[in-house]
Amino acid sequence: MDLTFVFPCLNEERCIAGCIERVQRTLSADPALKFEIVVGDNGSTDRSREIAESLGARVVPVTERGYGAALRGGIDAAQGAYVMFADADGTYFYEDALELYRRTVSADADMGIASRLIGKIEPGAMPTLHRYLGTPVLTWLINRLFGGVLTDCNSGFRCLRRTAYESWDIRASGMEFASELLIKALKHHARCVEIPSGLRPPPVERQPHLRTWRDGMRHLLFILSERPRLFEVKGLFMVLFASLLQAIAGVTGPVAVGQIHIFDVHSQTLLLLAAVIGAQLYLFGCMLYLQSRDEPLRVTRRLIQMNEGTLFFLLLSLLVGIGAVVLWIVAQWVLHRFSGLNHANELIVWAHFLCVPAIGALGLLGVHILRKARQ
Repeated sequence: MDLTFVFPCLNEERCIAGCIERVQRTLSADPALKFEIVVGDNGSTDRSREIAESLGARVVPVTERGYGAALRGGIDAAQGAYVMFADADGTYFYEDALELYRRTVSADADMGIASRLIGKIEPGAMPTLHRYLGTPVLTWLINRLFGGVLTDCNSGFRCLRRTAYESWDIRASGMEFASELLIKALKHHARCVEIPSGLRPPPVERQPHLRTWRDGMRHLLFILSERPRLFEVKGLFMVLFASLLQAIAGVTGPVAVGQIHIFDVHSQTLLLLAAVIGAQLYLFGCMLYLQSRDEPLRVTRRLIQMNEGTLFFLLLSLLVGIGAVVLWIVAQWVLHRFSGLNHANELIVWAHFLCVPAIGALGLLGVHILRKARQ
């Protein structure tokens, strides 16, 4: 079998027949092409399965719910050397299926994408928010983080070399399947090509499965989760840079440069805030490394693999230091007969160099717990 065309399906009785017929008509234009159509049925309660089978498609039941799960089930059952898929809602230009297959094969590509954004998008086919903000921003982010040069990361009309797909270990069960497929391909240095295609409006009576904000956030979270180095490096830089400036402020005290005053209580507070945010970003990166195959920096690897005894004494030392600062403040208050104190600058410096490491240590405690649980 040369090609398997997969449709994910959940109650698509209004559209499934037209989609299958258009694909059959398109691919049959090449008499030498051996193809099959597979429907990954995700628990339809209407006549979708019966209609698909009556038109010669092979229906594969998929019990795990979700768009990605339905596609994974259909692809796993495919017999073709290449696998193509598209939504079964009648919105894609299925007439481009043969061109997409030929372009993928002739370019010896691992993935071919029918781009909607460089094709013809009919009026009402794509919401304005998706067309001019959501998809372009997510596409730019994937290209920027993973070295892609593509135009449409959310296209649901693609052709895959099955052996390449099987090596990418795709796991997403929801709409983020599209992002995972593209990111894993780019991380494996797969060859990807595009053809211009387009999008048609769905039938008016069809209930859409896509939820704009929920699914958009899922795409974004998955994209970011595949780039732990971004949070690791940016977070570490923020902590070190803010801490360096805070140390200078602790040594020099407030400084007047002409009419500008720096290193006073307000700028010190902002430096503390920057360091806290940086520590959180860095810890987020550490947690992402627990499920990523990417290699962390040496310092991050050592922190993640830190001996539990060392972590215990680190936490204990920080608690003792915080307790000492609290006792010092109380003592100063007593010595001043419980009147107002003027130690804000010193206190912020102490808070910075105790609270930020404490946040880091507590975060590492969580990282170690998660690492042990995964083991």
